[in-house]
Amino acid sequence: MAKVFIYPATSLILSDLVARYGHTPLSSAIAIRERVQTAGIESAPLQITPEEPKKGLKWAAVEVPSGVRGRMSLYGPMIEECEAAIVINDADLAFGCMGCARTNELIKFLVREKGVPRLDLDYPKSEEEGVQFVAAIKRFLDGLGGGR
Repeated sequence: MAKVFIYPATSLILSDLVARYGHTPLSSAIAIRERVQTAGIESAPLQITPEEPKKGLKWAAVEVPSGVRGRMSLYGPMIEECEAAIVINDADLAFGCMGCARTNELIKFLVREKGVPRLDLDYPKSEEEGVQFVAAIKRFLDGLGGGR
């Protein structure tokens, strides 16, 4: 059973697929859920504490926007913990402000640098591509071992 980092990390469908094939999904949806359900988060729409951007300094320099550092306080620990990764390119959910774009680039770089088994796919644009997309993910997850 492998810990699989999912990017874009908000994909609940990918989290479900990873779990169905016997692996542990690492995604921001799970990390944010933990923060939202934890007492003491006073700015719920932001879902971070004032300390989060400081923690993000481990992965991003002080000169980068605080939004990048705040996001990296979520993603950085997951990237460090992961044993494999699924990266979906050109997904609608990956679009956002410049801070998001810089975070996206940094995340992809850190995953590549980690050297774990990685599946890079383009976001499917048709039903046929969707079927091939899921089949490729299944093959990748089966290749990691652990299985159902």
